[in-house]
Amino acid sequence: MKPTERSSRYVAPLLKLLILLLACEGVQAAAPKKILLIAGRVSHGKGEHEFRAGCLLLDACLKQVPGVVSQVASNGWPASDLEFEGVDAILIYADGGTGHPAIQPARLARLRQLMSKGVGLGCAHYGVEVPKGEPGDALLEWIGGYFEMFWSVNPHWVADFKELPKHPITRGVKPFSINDEWYYHMRFPEGMKGVVPILSALPPAATLERPDGPHSGNPAVRASVAKGEPQVVMWAKERQDGGRGFGFTGGHFHKNWQDENFRKVVLNGLIWIAQARVPRNGVEVPLTPEMFKVNLDPKK
Repeated sequence: MKPTERSSRYVAPLLKLLILLLACEGVQAAAPKKILLIAGRVSHGKGEHEFRAGCLLLDACLKQVPGVVSQVASNGWPASDLEFEGVDAILIYADGGTGHPAIQPARLARLRQLMSKGVGLGCAHYGVEVPKGEPGDALLEWIGGYFEMFWSVNPHWVADFKELPKHPITRGVKPFSINDEWYYHMRFPEGMKGVVPILSALPPAATLERPDGPHSGNPAVRASVAKGEPQVVMWAKERQDGGRGFGFTGGHFHKNWQDENFRKVVLNGLIWIAQARVPRNGVEVPLTPEMFKVNLDPKK
């Protein structure tokens, strides 16, 4: 056998092996990102705090994004711990305060385990409010901020988002304005360290007409608004453990999901915290009017 024949005899199998290895590596790299949407229990009146319907709507959108799989856990928490297996990101869209589904010690510990592995976390609307102390410190660490009673406020107002920062979460999102219960004056780290504002707007003075209280006002927030300081109502954080997080204070009215920009900024946020690639123009999916009318909670 000539040397060239002997060489070609071994080269062909080696090339096949190399192609097979590269193919396997490609399959690994293309493994879909798993997003778990935790929907809170029935709350408020018709069309308000529709956590389950909102999560199912977001789920329907995410299912049309290549490289992403998603599922919804209803009634405030997954029925089985197995639902957390292999998860890349979690959204908590639920009531908060002392009724926040994540603040039970065992659940908070489970989230801490997941966060230490770099799992992303997003909290929406009332889900950004937790008691001060260990739960508050946890959200500060994981998503970069939270609603703190006697510091933050929860008025209804039309937020006008005139300018958007350059960030993967804002891809394809255009300036918009919309009426919602936009919580603001969140508890953030000193100097907003590690926190990137995503949506900011200046609330009108009327949002502080209520007397000071646990959710309505305090000297610090009044001074901030009087100075004309824009208030951050959505923010993002990249954690030192490699994970990502965001907080979004809107989401009171279910009808607001019909607004493309309102919906897109949250969908982009979910893709981003799952560490998947946010499309150049953001998450764009065709929706029908009927999709906003289904899965609503039975309410009086």
